[in-house]
Amino acid sequence: MQYCHLFMENSEIWKSVLAQMQLHISKANFATWFQNTEIISKEDEKMIISVPNAFSKEWLKNKYYKLILKTIHDTDNSVKELEFVIKPQSLKNFNAVKEVKVLEEIEKIDAGQLKFDEFKINKETNLNPRYTFENFVVGSFNELAYAAGLAVSENVGNTYNPLFIYGGVGLGKTHLIQAIGNKVSDNPKKKKVRYISSEKFVSSIVSGIRNHNIDIFKASLSSIDLLIIDDIQFLAGKDKTQEEFFHTFNSLYEKNKQIILSSDKPPNAIPELEERLRSRFEGGMIVDVSLPDYETRLAILKTKLQEKNISLPDDVLEYVASNVKKNIRELEGALNSLLICYKTNNAVPDLETTKKLLKNFVFSPFNVANYKKIIEIVAKFYNLEEKNLFNPTRRKEIVRPRQIAMFLLREELKYSFPAIARKFGGKDHTTVIYAHKKIFQESQENNKLTEELNVIKQRVYSG
Repeated sequence: MQYCHLFMENSEIWKSVLAQMQLHISKANFATWFQNTEIISKEDEKMIISVPNAFSKEWLKNKYYKLILKTIHDTDNSVKELEFVIKPQSLKNFNAVKEVKVLEEIEKIDAGQLKFDEFKINKETNLNPRYTFENFVVGSFNELAYAAGLAVSENVGNTYNPLFIYGGVGLGKTHLIQAIGNKVSDNPKKKKVRYISSEKFVSSIVSGIRNHNIDIFKASLSSIDLLIIDDIQFLAGKDKTQEEFFHTFNSLYEKNKQIILSSDKPPNAIPELEERLRSRFEGGMIVDVSLPDYETRLAILKTKLQEKNISLPDDVLEYVASNVKKNIRELEGALNSLLICYKTNNAVPDLETTKKLLKNFVFSPFNVANYKKIIEIVAKFYNLEEKNLFNPTRRKEIVRPRQIAMFLLREELKYSFPAIARKFGGKDHTTVIYAHKKIFQESQENNKLTEELNVIKQRVYSG
């Protein structure tokens, strides 16, 4: 009876904490960090709080410790300290069985990559069930995208329609949009969900036209409650596909069906995209996913290790998080390299070994901006050949990217105006001054240009 009384008391205290947290933090953060948490005991002046994984433990301890402690202290002023513990899932995670699990996971390493547990793709939805909100890593770099995705999954067709998520390679866009789909698909209301890559969409349109049965493909989409298309930028320049997608989009939208799109750039920066489609994309919610910060990178590493019941020294993880910055995919690649070392040498890699193993990750040429990289990225972004930027033509589709390249050379590399002029075939340096001033002033007033510059700079520094 005494235990039940204490349990109820702790339960009420934690409910009070959760209520306060909801007033101080965003819905996305609350859902991410406080689900599956509870007070499990009190030891003298210390309150013991269980969390589901190492990621939550790290984040709550670093971000919300003072706020949680203050809230608990207001209810029980004898509490002076908090301890976060990972609640064991089952006894098999510990001791001898844990060691077996480590070896089993390490044995999955092949050619530098971990072979993650295979999941069969759902044939009806095309979704990978491994992609869920529960294992999606949330940080300042993707918090808005996560919150928007969660809102859409809870109110399909009525919130943020369409939802357009953009960002660089390896930052988790596919994971997030499929997590939305999986949550909607698992809902008892049984909404019809379909995930499709833009390449598959294009090939289906081409095949339908060739075989004179395109209506069958279009009919298969007409009953969908949630349509998810990945890498929509690949529709650029494909006029017939864009036309068919425009009709599909309108048909679903008019029925309040949800549409989710992902891209490597915002709608206004996708070249050769029909204006009517661009307008449709911009009519909903547009959110970006940027590069994860240090704290998030460290939490990602700890979460991955927690999932595999493997431990690496803190100084090793801190070194990886501090130096591998390109994207989440590269971060996982670096971790895999360490686990290969673990398996091969049957020993945990120390800091010096880690530095040697990750030399190619840490000293990647992508981490440094240079003239060649800026020219290459600007040309690719605007769907041009590099030589086009040096063409003396006054065509708008060339002049604008050229001015942006000049602006970035000045801003990012601090080149002098005459030096930039020489790079562009000996132009008068006043031309470069004009270009820099024009782009700078417009970027202060034009959100579209600001977004383009941000995406270009992200690619310059991330490769």
